[in-house]
Amino acid sequence: MKTIDELLHEGVEGKRVFVRADLNVPLDGTTITDDGRIRAVVPTVKALAGAGARVVVASHLGRPKGAPDPAFSLAPAAARLGELLGAEVAFATDTVGDSARETVAGLADGQVAVIENLRFNAGETSKDDAERGAFADQLAALADLYVGDGFGAVHRKHASVFDLPARLPHAAGYLIATEVGVLKKLTEDVQRPYAVVLGGAKVSDKLGVIKHLLEKADRILIGGGMAYTFLKAQGHEVGISLLQEDQIPAVQGYLERAKERGVEFVLPVDVLVSAEFPDLKTKAPANPTTVAADAIPADQEGLDIGPETRKLYASKLADAATVFWNGPMGVFEHPDYAEGTKAVAQALVDSPAFTVVGGGDSAAAVRTLGFDEKAFGHISTGGGASLEYLEGKTLPGLAALED
Repeated sequence: MKTIDELLHEGVEGKRVFVRADLNVPLDGTTITDDGRIRAVVPTVKALAGAGARVVVASHLGRPKGAPDPAFSLAPAAARLGELLGAEVAFATDTVGDSARETVAGLADGQVAVIENLRFNAGETSKDDAERGAFADQLAALADLYVGDGFGAVHRKHASVFDLPARLPHAAGYLIATEVGVLKKLTEDVQRPYAVVLGGAKVSDKLGVIKHLLEKADRILIGGGMAYTFLKAQGHEVGISLLQEDQIPAVQGYLERAKERGVEFVLPVDVLVSAEFPDLKTKAPANPTTVAADAIPADQEGLDIGPETRKLYASKLADAATVFWNGPMGVFEHPDYAEGTKAVAQALVDSPAFTVVGGGDSAAAVRTLGFDEKAFGHISTGGGASLEYLEGKTLPGLAALED
């Protein structure tokens, strides 16, 4: 895989460089609530612009249905990128139309433009190779070189991620190089003990990675909504907690496999429960109660790990040499259910281990709860991409950057 440093050494002055970034940031209206993904691409954009390239930054945002939708415009992200670069960033109001062509044509050496949300064009996400390829051809006309730096999208076989690199000389940006280097530390020559913390809502989203990690990890800690399917698989009452009954046989199989492999599988011993899901807008007090994990009342819902589980999980992470964490322990967006996620984050901060926060809600939680990002070994920009890499899958966006 060619690196951006090699590209810079060959010279990029005066050349149009298409940077496939991941500017898929959370928005409250037009206000960015977490700019981590924008900050992550700044080193690549700065290096290219500093070397005289005419930089064309592109990304998706949200899930528009193949047509323009103002709610998913990249305009706020373009403005924030300009603030972080300390330079004006031009913005094209379409992807490959008149505005994009004119905006790119108007760039001088060292200037940067952002084109509108790639998913405003149906060709970006099309499953039809010809339709996707036609859109990639139009994107290729905007550039001379391609730099892949949107790690959060490399698991998608999309036009700008998979098809476009085949049409232009290409290289990996700094972010992708860093992400791949970190993930190799979690899959090759891992420092042990290796502990994995998995949370989030659905166990079905994590089955592939659990299966793979059962062959790699020394202990796996489970929290979040997915924990209740594990508790049910052990025969416990889970009340009205989030439950995927169809996944119980698979979960039972994994618990058995963990026993065979000598992998320690750690489940909550107590949980915070309530008869009602909390109001995440008003953050009104929820007044949860704490019960043993095997004694959840039939009319109650588990919404966070309890105080004893927090202590248990911290103790299981204290002696680890490598920790990977993906998924919150509860409904961290509400202060009454944030303590479990906060405790796991604090345990990673306190640990001397190489710690990796696996993107998505985990990364958002770390920032929302006020932790210093530098206290962790690495915070990934791609939750889904990280998980698929750890599953051992071939990621289309990485494969496309290989020579």
